[in-house]
Amino acid sequence: MALSPGWRVFASFPMNRYVVLWKAVRSSGFPLFPWGHCPWRGIGSLLDPKMKAFLEENTEVTSSGSLTPEIRLRLLTPRCKFWWERADLWPLRDPYWAIYWPGGQALSRYLLDNPDVVRGKSVLDIGSGCGATAIAAKMSGALRILANDIDPIAGMAITLNCELNQLNPFPILIKNILDLEQDKWDIVVLGDMFYDEDLADSLLQWLKNCFETHRTQVLIGDPGRPQFTGHSIQHQLHKVAEYSLPEPTRQDNNGLTISTVWQFQP
Repeated sequence: MALSPGWRVFASFPMNRYVVLWKAVRSSGFPLFPWGHCPWRGIGSLLDPKMKAFLEENTEVTSSGSLTPEIRLRLLTPRCKFWWERADLWPLRDPYWAIYWPGGQALSRYLLDNPDVVRGKSVLDIGSGCGATAIAAKMSGALRILANDIDPIAGMAITLNCELNQLNPFPILIKNILDLEQDKWDIVVLGDMFYDEDLADSLLQWLKNCFETHRTQVLIGDPGRPQFTGHSIQHQLHKVAEYSLPEPTRQDNNGLTISTVWQFQP
């Protein structure tokens, strides 16, 4: 797949700048959402008309090339103008929400294939991005869903993707959830979040607390990134599913071939 030089850098090192953003949020306490003091928002309140128009103009609706053809998403594809532009010409934060990452694909496929895992339960999706895993949980009958991301534009993208899939709205939290008091959830899902050692350590402690306090089931999706496979959390995981990635996803992720769903069992 041909990419401009700027987007080649973005694809090869997809998480580095996100790590900088996450650390800045954690150290400053700045919530990164533009709606006053309440970070909880339903689907309608996230639709700024100008931003909606920009996202619709510069993304493509697609359901191909992933593990979940049932889910339609607005993504950055080769048919989009900015796919071919230098990365620094993109006027917003890096659009991590515009890529359907392989860990999220595996989680979404697993929930669609095993709806009893979430049916009638409460589900928290951490680092929701495009919202695909939260959408899969909704399609599979989850009773209560919260999609969480630190980027407000991700919240808008999730809103649009819910509309594409003709789903009733679910709340979106635009804040660093690791700094908040833990709520009770039946299931926590997180895909592609173990890409930095400091973040991985913080996630491990947060997930341990969640499990010990509420006996929450934790499902993690990852395609075998070294930051995940080399982390101490590996001693507390049970493999529940493994998927061969479609060729387009392999090409977009430096040749990664499989993605796995793990259950966290501290």
